[in-house]
Amino acid sequence: MFGIPGKSPVTITPAAERQIARLMSGKQSAGLRIGLKKGGCAGMEYTMELAEAADKADEVVEQGEARVLIAPMAQMFLFGTEIDYESGLLESGFRFRNPNVTDTCGCGESIRFEPLEGSRAAEG
Repeated sequence: MFGIPGKSPVTITPAAERQIARLMSGKQSAGLRIGLKKGGCAGMEYTMELAEAADKADEVVEQGEARVLIAPMAQMFLFGTEIDYESGLLESGFRFRNPNVTDTCGCGESIRFEPLEGSRAAEG
């Protein structure tokens, strides 16, 4: 993991902790796996799925009864992210407060990060 020893790569709010634990108990899963994929108008989208087991390359964050599994390709992009769960009259869902995001699309479904130094995007 791209992180600081002894410091959790992500933080989980109490509301997110309750929701993740609720989802896990309903499916007897090993945790909520969070990743990233290419897509959306800003370039990247978060992915979430209940996982039957943690992969050996997953970064595992446990808090109470909640367990978040961070997929290997997403680890460096999620460092410092706060995972929250908000309930409202029109919509409810997980919210990611990610300090690494440089842009979002209008609908809030996709995100963009600065190109990594040495990557083709940074060179062009």
